[in-house]
Amino acid sequence: MAESTTQQRPLTGWDKPELDLSNAQWQSGSKGLGDVQIAFVEGFIAMRNSGRPESPSLIFTPAEWGAFVSGAREGDFDLT
Repeated sequence: MAESTTQQRPLTGWDKPELDLSNAQWQSGSKGLGDVQIAFVEGFIAMRNSGRPESPSLIFTPAEWGAFVSGAREGDFDLT
């Protein structure tokens, strides 16, 4: 099977800066028990997979983070 690559285009309305996460102070998102780490960088919240820190991080504004956490607590996320 031939490999293919796709060009990623910036999302419409994407107004988040390209953050330098190389010196971010990552913290466990679940008191050291889970796979997620978060860091607070330049007024944004970054989230990554602690098992694969080289993978891309998700970037949230404070409002987006609040909505994400609120929805997660209520079980609103179906990751399938």
